[in-house]
Amino acid sequence: MELVEIILTSALPARIEHLPALVEAVRSAAISSGLSRREILRMELAADEALLNAINYAYGGKEGEVEIVCRADHEVFSLEIMDRGNPFDPLSVKEPDVKADVEERRIGGLGIHLIRTLVDTVDYRREAGKNVLTLSLSKKVEG
Repeated sequence: MELVEIILTSALPARIEHLPALVEAVRSAAISSGLSRREILRMELAADEALLNAINYAYGGKEGEVEIVCRADHEVFSLEIMDRGNPFDPLSVKEPDVKADVEERRIGGLGIHLIRTLVDTVDYRREAGKNVLTLSLSKKVEG
């Protein structure tokens, strides 16, 4: 097993005005890890969506904090998003029917669907009173 390098750990209040700083931190870590330009864009978009969900819904309108940890080795870049909000497994949300007419679609589920299409793996666990969502992207060699 290869050594996993922790590139960045950051925690900020779960407020919308902190979203750009959190996404920029993920971007910087992704660049430092050697992700390709395309992989960086995919991770940024997935991080933006996942962090927005945590900021908007984890604490039910109460004060709280969101923490990110970026890790990388030679093969994988991963982002952990943690909050101490209400327990919620986003992977339990039913996949949306993206082929249905807009009028027939149920509300919700598109964000996690987008995240799943952008990264290689999405995992959730509840650990020590925290929601922990992990987004991982395998590093690809550009050719």
